[in-house]
Amino acid sequence: MHVVIDDRPVPIIGAPMAGGPTTPELVAAVSNAGGLGFLSAGYLSASVLGERIAATRALTDQPFGVNLFVPGPRADPGTYADYVAGLGEPRWEDDDWDAKLALLAGEDIAAVSYTFGCPDPLPDVPGEAWVTVTSPDEARAAIATGADVLVAQGGEAGGHRGTWVDAPDTVPIGLLSLLQLLGEVEVPVVAAGGIGTPEAVRAARALGAAAVQVGTALLLADEAGTVAAYRERLVTGSAPTALTRAFSGRLARGVRNRFMAEHPDAPIAYPEIHHATAQLRAAARAAGDADGFNLWAGEAYPLARERPAAEIVRWLAG
Repeated sequence: MHVVIDDRPVPIIGAPMAGGPTTPELVAAVSNAGGLGFLSAGYLSASVLGERIAATRALTDQPFGVNLFVPGPRADPGTYADYVAGLGEPRWEDDDWDAKLALLAGEDIAAVSYTFGCPDPLPDVPGEAWVTVTSPDEARAAIATGADVLVAQGGEAGGHRGTWVDAPDTVPIGLLSLLQLLGEVEVPVVAAGGIGTPEAVRAARALGAAAVQVGTALLLADEAGTVAAYRERLVTGSAPTALTRAFSGRLARGVRNRFMAEHPDAPIAYPEIHHATAQLRAAARAAGDADGFNLWAGEAYPLARERPAAEIVRWLAG
């Protein structure tokens, strides 16, 4: 099967990082370096996504992708009412799903990736369908639905887990094991999670990955929109990462900070809790308080370096 990554000279995919780090400049830099950048549509309106697609096109004539959050079920208000008391308004919404699909139907995008689930049927939009999977069961279901590429997200990865159903007993599978478990699938696999060196890239490819997807390795890139307090914690912090639902109500990995420590038992309620804590997190960012907002990062975050994205991509590719 021919896929867009077959044509790229560098087997590096720029992970879509919602909430600020991924910018048109970062996406274009990755694609211009020979990899494949991905815009994150998460948390954006369709109109803003359209503006970012246009901004990316103004910076590169190379292919790039767009990532969508697949809407999930509404949470029972009784499960999160106490948790969000005194915070902002908890609300469910579909992340402007239909409007984004309508927009993408008229865009020449190389690939559209899906996180938090796999629509069935897959949307009728241009480009390849890439589906994030975290287990063999999800992989089989994605292939049955017609996925062109699987993005295999290991437990080491930073940010939200791509798991289709966030459950209390969720135990993420590490990337090494996941790649071996997916060794016989009939579509290309992109490895994601904890990849921060050329050696890790080669290891993932030795296990059959067609390419690797990196996010944390790009958080300190010149073109990334990572805010100053976040950057400083990544550079100077020595805290390990941990999985938490404290900020959004969905399992995600980030650098341990005070907010995570103070909310160890956050309920499952996404995007309700995400919206309830949004104002608090924004205030912490504005104040430069890295203990008050999410510092999404993978387990290998100390390996991230401050340099242009093109240099990072070329270095990782060896």
